[in-house]
Amino acid sequence: MNLDLNGKRVLVTGGTKGVGAAVVSLFLAEGARVVTTARQASTGASAALFVAADLSTREGCEALVAAARQHLGGVDIVVHVLGGSSAPGGGFAALDDEQWQREFDLNLYPAVRLDRALLPEMLARQAGVIIHVTSIQNRLPLPEATTAYAAAKAALSTYSKSLSKEVSPQGVRVVRVSPGWVETEASVALAERLAQEAGTDYEGGKRIIMDALGGIPLGRPAAPREVAELIGFLASPRAASITGSEFVIDGGTVPTV
Repeated sequence: MNLDLNGKRVLVTGGTKGVGAAVVSLFLAEGARVVTTARQASTGASAALFVAADLSTREGCEALVAAARQHLGGVDIVVHVLGGSSAPGGGFAALDDEQWQREFDLNLYPAVRLDRALLPEMLARQAGVIIHVTSIQNRLPLPEATTAYAAAKAALSTYSKSLSKEVSPQGVRVVRVSPGWVETEASVALAERLAQEAGTDYEGGKRIIMDALGGIPLGRPAAPREVAELIGFLASPRAASITGSEFVIDGGTVPTV
């Protein structure tokens, strides 16, 4: 994409699968130096430095920051892709305190902790970009299973906006990317399971998911690469005047302005 990212030092969380892996691949192709992390390494080869860490813990975040400083000498761009949900179906009554805490430990606190550790160096240089990957579920929660996840992503979005107002005057841009349904490995597995349960094929399983979302006008989920390309542009000097904004990439799923 020729985004003038050559030599940039980039930290990507959740970078071994799905959108995260696509983000890592894009930055490497643009000539950036990349550190990424997950609980376990993937089987695919990558030129990025991988750090095994559980970012839902304070210790995991501290280990990742130390590795990024050791191997990159600092960070110019942080992309917080990490997120997900392990909450059961069953609505609000199925969510006990532990379930709520797990959703926030995974979807909010890693970004808060890593930003707090890495921002002072960016502010000292008066340069840097932080991208928080949120979700359209902060506006379009599914009460059967994603109430806590949606609430955590909404908290991440609000935190991101507040952070942008604080640090943008000092040269650090903070941007949100809000995907809808993305056709990752996990979503493919979900569609296949739903298809099997409904006695249909994979396309039928995808239709079940799209119907649950109220439909996707574009008629399909996004590809991980499409989300990564948006993130790459927003992290690049070509987006130098963009900060504090949220960019939705959902195929038109959210039905309101």
